[in-house]
Amino acid sequence: MRKARLFDLFLFLFSLVVVAASIQVTPPGNTYIKALLLYWAFSSFYYQLRIISRSGNSNIDYAISYTSSFGIFAGPLGTLIFEIIYRFTVFFYKKKTKTADPGEFLDTFYNIGSFTISGSIGYYLYQLLNPSFQSIPFGFWILILLVVSIITFLSSSFLVFTFALSGDITTRKEAVDLIFRSRNLLDIGKVAITNGLLLRLLQMEKWDMLIGLFLLNYVVSLSFHSKSQSVQNKFERDKFEQMAYQDFLTNTYNRAYMDKMMKELNPSGEFVGIVVADIDKFKKINDSFNHAVGDRVIQHFAKTLKAHLHEDDILFRSGGEEFTFFLRNKPFEQCFSLIEQILENVNHHSVTAEYEDQSISVTYSASFGLYYYKTGQSISMEKGYVYADQLLLESKKLGRNRLSYKNELSLSAE
Repeated sequence: MRKARLFDLFLFLFSLVVVAASIQVTPPGNTYIKALLLYWAFSSFYYQLRIISRSGNSNIDYAISYTSSFGIFAGPLGTLIFEIIYRFTVFFYKKKTKTADPGEFLDTFYNIGSFTISGSIGYYLYQLLNPSFQSIPFGFWILILLVVSIITFLSSSFLVFTFALSGDITTRKEAVDLIFRSRNLLDIGKVAITNGLLLRLLQMEKWDMLIGLFLLNYVVSLSFHSKSQSVQNKFERDKFEQMAYQDFLTNTYNRAYMDKMMKELNPSGEFVGIVVADIDKFKKINDSFNHAVGDRVIQHFAKTLKAHLHEDDILFRSGGEEFTFFLRNKPFEQCFSLIEQILENVNHHSVTAEYEDQSISVTYSASFGLYYYKTGQSISMEKGYVYADQLLLESKKLGRNRLSYKNELSLSAE
């Protein structure tokens, strides 16, 4: 971490050297001051719409940068002044809102140094190549895209270097991903178009249009940010809901979700096969080995059940070694055949597990109870589950490793 902080200070000091070595100073006073105030104000407003990505102990800030246009317009010294004012505005804002990282002060110097260097390089590239690009159709925009791409590459390279020094990046793949995948072509295009328009308006001193462009960019970004937050909030709600309904040992649904689905399916009028399945003599497996081996057997059984179920079917872990699943919109014969296939699969496969520093193979069997009927009538899903559980007990009494069933529709037909 100390090396990374030294690199941050080195970038800042090097940016001072770049500025000191520059022949160009600043544009005329009033024009520069107007531009400085506008860029500072809107950059500060836009800071609220930034996207933060976490990398190890560090944050990567993906807020849009206006450095390219301002750097080309103001030159190295003008860019340095802007970056000092803007970055310390952000620093004091973070301090006030208590969102500053522990190393925020040195991060501020890193940002000043890296963006000043990038902006200065953008300035010299533009001055050097502009005469050649003037004769090319859309030459200005091609040049701006080139300058923005190089500045983006440099900024990402600085991040990679400091993250490597701090230990947040440890492999070449992580470095390549950060440089080439953290910003896609659309991001670079958005930055290039925005900065190209800003630069043109600055050069013509069209202050009203410049403010309008800043406002348009802000409003569009605000709308996008709001929608992004809504999507993120929905994702987090769905994730928490999934966690509430998930059995973490088997990655199947749990009993709470089973109760919820029974209420939803009650009025549906579907043909449903309610199946309750249980691993035979499971206590003996735990007693003969240990609970870790028992867990491997439960996981194997859940995986076997999942492999045979269709997309509309729903599997739950309804007890310790007990599973319940709803076979939906299938004729009784198909439900019966599917469970027979599961029985055969369980009987012909074993579970590999670790026990006392060696790999063992455990065989097991399972019993099933199937209750088939049409929902939305006099029998509820909750009652159907009780019937299926009773049929499971019947399979246990008859010797286990079998299926007991009741087809309510065939009885009603009779």
